[in-house]
Amino acid sequence: MSFNAFEVVRVPCPFTDRDAVKNRPALILSNPQAFGLPSGRSVMAMITSASNAPWPLDCIASDLACAGLPAPSVVRFKLFTLDHRLVCGRLGALCEEDAHAVQRAMAVLCGQGRIRVTSLAPKA
Repeated sequence: MSFNAFEVVRVPCPFTDRDAVKNRPALILSNPQAFGLPSGRSVMAMITSASNAPWPLDCIASDLACAGLPAPSVVRFKLFTLDHRLVCGRLGALCEEDAHAVQRAMAVLCGQGRIRVTSLAPKA
């Protein structure tokens, strides 16, 4: 099993304050040929409700239908690596415009680019 960059998947997310797990959406960030296929894992970013307090570099998912998301959401750079065997399913993929916004934010996160952070963050 392999996933392409910018696919939205459902993954189990543990709660830190109790012994419970809930399935949540996440965004695949890693390239399948460079990382996913050789390791059997993908680097992912959390996807959360747009109504939550914003973090720096949050990226709005503007096309919910394409991404397979039921409510207004943002890609949040709370990053993790997960074994593909734990992925519960594919939901969709970011539209091209949203994928470009995530790429720009990742460049800023890694110190390789400059963007107006406020242009990506959801309005409060």
